[in-house]
Amino acid sequence: MFIEQAYKGKNDWWRILITLLLTTGIFIANIIAFFVLPKEAIEESEKIVNSFPNNVALVLNLLPFVFLLGLLFVLVYFLHQRSILSLTTSRKKVDFKRIFFSSGLIILFTLISFGLSYYNDSSDIVWNFHPVKFTILLLLSLLLFPFQIGLEEYLFRGYIMQQLGIAVRNKWTPLIVTSLIFGLLHSANPEVAEMGYGVMTFYIGTGLLLGIMTLMDEGMELALGFHFGNNLMASILITSDFTALKTDALFRYSGKENPADTLHEMILSILIVYPIIIFILAKKYKWNNWKERLFGKVIKVETNQNTQSYE
Repeated sequence: MFIEQAYKGKNDWWRILITLLLTTGIFIANIIAFFVLPKEAIEESEKIVNSFPNNVALVLNLLPFVFLLGLLFVLVYFLHQRSILSLTTSRKKVDFKRIFFSSGLIILFTLISFGLSYYNDSSDIVWNFHPVKFTILLLLSLLLFPFQIGLEEYLFRGYIMQQLGIAVRNKWTPLIVTSLIFGLLHSANPEVAEMGYGVMTFYIGTGLLLGIMTLMDEGMELALGFHFGNNLMASILITSDFTALKTDALFRYSGKENPADTLHEMILSILIVYPIIIFILAKKYKWNNWKERLFGKVIKVETNQNTQSYE
């Protein structure tokens, strides 16, 4: 099963420490800086970022993920001496159909939700389409977002979930812990500063959804697809002045954000949309034995490791 894939590699504490420090250091430093630095310094850094054209700022924001994802793969393969496949799924090969289906599912839900919202009240939603800028944005998003969501998924639902799972020998602890960490690492996002820490429930709830997908499906394919589709739509569909990434999207929200209304919408997503998505996936992929897959014990598996191929 998925968590037990970690037994295919070497899991000494110092290997885990090195991997975590090198791959999460930039996120930890960012959060520390957000809470320690004076408000004026943070606002000044935001002004510098906002001074770049949107597409340039997008590249600058996403390029570090290319390096960090590559670094994580190198550390898993050479330091832990295990395959990237074992970090991805318990299947014999990556199921790309699952990635495409999950991505398409959240894109469909997002478009329907946006369409209903636009139909109900479009007064603050402005058409923002600029052909050249949008084409560049679309290409950059398709090229770079796989690295951004890849790092987050491989780090949280992959590496940390597996390592924590074999350490505590159960599945519910890594599910909860990775969801909380995933939410906390988004605490420095502009949305949180604008709408308050209540929005953290959305990030934690999303982490929980992705964790459930991973454990129930015994692989990260569905989580990878969902995360990519979600971030792609956030990039190209609608933008505003208080989002983490300001882009040349198709639409722009021009109104003043109402934190209470936005939080209400996010909670509705967690309570209504997310369960529907889980239901659809459960039916399509015939998930069963929920108690064992989400709360069962992790049993140590002895493997005959091939140190040359790391299969």
